[in-house]
Parts: sequence; C-alpha cells; structure tokens
Amino acid sequence: MKYLSTRGQSPAQNFQQVLLTGLAPDGGLYVPDKLPQFSVKQIRDLKGLSYPDLAMVIITPFIDGEIEEKELGRIIKSSYANFNHPKVAPLSQLGENEWILELYHGPTLAFKDFALQVLGRLLEYILAKQNKRVVVLGATSGDTGSAALEGCRHSDHVDIFILHPHQRVSDVQRKQMTTVSDDNVFNLAVEGSFDDCQRIVKAAFADQSFLPEDRQLVAVNSINWARIMMQIVYYFSAALELGGPDKNVSFSVPTGNFGDIYAGYLAKRMGLPVDRLVVATNTNDILHRFISKNEYSTTDLSHTCSPSMDILISSNFERYLFDLFKRDGAALADFMSRFSREALSVSESQWRELKSFFDSASVDDELTCKTIAQVYSDHGVLLDPHTAVGVRAARECLGKKMGNERAAVITLATADPAKFGEAIAKAGLKTPALPSHIQDLFEREERYTVIPNSLDVVTDFIQRNARVSG
Repeated sequence: MKYLSTRGQSPAQNFQQVLLTGLAPDGGLYVPDKLPQFSVKQIRDLKGLSYPDLAMVIITPFIDGEIEEKELGRIIKSSYANFNHPKVAPLSQLGENEWILELYHGPTLAFKDFALQVLGRLLEYILAKQNKRVVVLGATSGDTGSAALEGCRHSDHVDIFILHPHQRVSDVQRKQMTTVSDDNVFNLAVEGSFDDCQRIVKAAFADQSFLPEDRQLVAVNSINWARIMMQIVYYFSAALELGGPDKNVSFSVPTGNFGDIYAGYLAKRMGLPVDRLVVATNTNDILHRFISKNEYSTTDLSHTCSPSMDILISSNFERYLFDLFKRDGAALADFMSRFSREALSVSESQWRELKSFFDSASVDDELTCKTIAQVYSDHGVLLDPHTAVGVRAARECLGKKMGNERAAVITLATADPAKFGEAIAKAGLKTPALPSHIQDLFEREERYTVIPNSLDVVTDFIQRNARVSG
C-alpha cells in the first residue's frame, strides 16, 4: 500500500516513511491510495475477538508487511496491556438504543491513548532498527500532549517537544504534561491559541533546516496517519458489540480537529455498516456551519468548558476534502489557499455528498452543563464536557432514530470527567476524584517554559535542547 499527499505534489510513500514524516513536503496530509474492504461475512467473523486481536486485523492491510506480524502483534498487545478495563473500549448504555463508548481507560484518561500508545512503540521499534534519532514535535489542545508524552517518554531514540496554549487547557490536562520529568521531554506553553500552536508545528515541518543534518521531525498530532489508522479500530469494536454488521449503528463524535470522526468515515468506507456520523462541536463551529450551511470560514475563537475542541482550523478535514474533490490535489490546494482570505463553499453536488455522510450540531457551554447534569440525574453517568457535547448533538440530530431498534446511536466518550472538574462543578455536581494512579498529580513538580507565539522561538528552543545523536 502506498500513501499519497492531499496536495498532489509529493511522491507516494510507504507506511514507515509516512510514520516518520507526518506532514508531506508539499504541505498536504498523507492518505492511503486505497482502503481495505471488509465484506459483511468478514466483519461478522470478527465477533468475539479481543480488542488487540481486532486491531491486528484492521490495521495489518495499512502496514502491508513492513513490520513482521509477530512484532506488530507484540506492539499492539503491549500498547493496550496498561488500559484499566478488560474490554479496552467498553460500551455503557444511557437509554433505549443510546450508548456511550468509553475511550478513557488508557494511562492518560483520554481517547488519544488508543493511537499514541501504539505510535510511540512503532516509532521505537523502527528507530531502533534504523539506529536513528528523531525530534517529535506536536501541538495539543489538551489531551494529545499527555498521551504523546506517555507513549514516547521511555524512548532512547526520541526527544519530544509539545506545544500547548498557555492557560487554555484544564489544570489536570496541563499537569499531566508538565509533571513528566524524563530528560527527553519538553513542554512549551505558547502565548496563543491551539491554532497558533498547530500553525507553528506545520511551519516547522515545512522547513526543517533548523535541525542538524542527521535529525528530522516526526508528528504525533493526527496529521500523522498512524493516529487515524488506530482510531478506526474502535468503530469496528463498538459496532460488533451492538450487533454489527447485521445492525446499523450511528456515531456522534465530539470533534475539533476532525481526526476522530474521519476515522469513523473511513470505517464506513471500509464496509462497516454505519448509518450516520454526527459532527458534534462547541461554539467553535466551523465544521457545523460547513455541514449545515455550506459555509467554510473562520470566526473569532471562543474559550469554552470543552477546551480540547477550541479549534478554528480542523487539520484533518483536508483528508476528507481530498475525497470530496475526487482526489484532485491541485483543486484542493487552491481551495485551501483561499481559505484564509475568504468564506468558501463547495458545489451543490459536493455538499449533498458531504451531507450523505454527516449530520452536525453546535452546543454552547450552558447546554453542555445542562446535559452533564441531566444525564447524571437520569442515568447516574457522569460525562466530561466534550462527551456531553456529543450526547446533546446525537439527541438533536438523531433523537427520533433512537427508538428504532436497528439504529443504535453511540457517542464517543473522549475523556474521563475527572480531567474537567471545573466544568463538572459548573453543572452543579461534585468534582470527581482523580483515579488512583494520578491521585498525587497536584503535588508533583511541574516543568514547562512559557514562550511567545513565534516559530523562531520554538525552533531556537528545539535547537538548544535536543540531545546530540549517538
């Protein structure tokens, strides 16, 4: 299998090259040249597999023999061995045909662990074989950072630098990053938004001349294809548990950067019987406005109680647009170049195609807190604010379908509510205790550097702090 750039100006790459590259040289994102297809019978035969064994079946075609099966199996099993639930991604029921997919049982209590535990181990395996050292650079709106650090902190071949927006993540999210004390870990608090952090990361990937000749940048954000690949698995897992492929399911996904729901879109295209995909946003609603009104334009950033979705520019949406533009890289590049200057729309036929896959809703902070309180009162289930956005969006878009026994609706629960105590308190509920393995989090010493919103400052910091190879 080969991987293509969405901008169409970079040569095709294999899996290992894409893993170690992240952003394509032409500024595009890598996507597979074709998708593996699963028949109804093949999907039915997956029932009863453990989560690691299911992951092996789903991702093996994307790796295409570049990692031997025994090694890949070891990497997958060890990645999920430290999750604190035997099912890894269990489902819990709220109401009739309304479900929550619990994606927060990993070491950092968020769905990012599903991909980044694997990504860290894949990197270590490949870099050790090549005797190579790299600089991992990522931006986080809250959860990616801690999951990436947990996945890479023990690597002898990686220095990892994570940018987060200063004072715009929750206290628990910040502490989970800044209390990691390993010598190869660096946290940078950028005086700006997540979009500023993401812009700096993309610019650094575009021009890596600040690095020594024997070093390169590797992405841990969802611009790295491996992140998307691993997230496809839990869509299959959830659907199988609720009767798939003989019953259709719908998914509601809290999203800011479009990576998590893009994985669901790929699962559907691979053959999984998915009815609807709901894009659930907070008041930073660029994706909702595009899906509901065919209006693709930026607005001012709002700071919300669901900070991981406080994003204006959804990087992974470009991967979907590549398909919408019939894989015409030049047309997509032109579209993206105009995005910063003007409000955009697509043709009527393209918009109808978009809406054939996606519904959407935008949920403000007041309604988010009301949903947290209501779900707890009705079902005794405590939701984090991002998951509450997903539940509310599902009810708005698919409420009538929840009474149809063939249309179960699953909301992706993206984080443990303990990470967002302030939002839980705003909902009028008691702040949840931290899990036992991070009970002392607020007693641990923090280590991070506050820096201005500047590419030059970031690249200079990396120059001065990356360890010498060898």
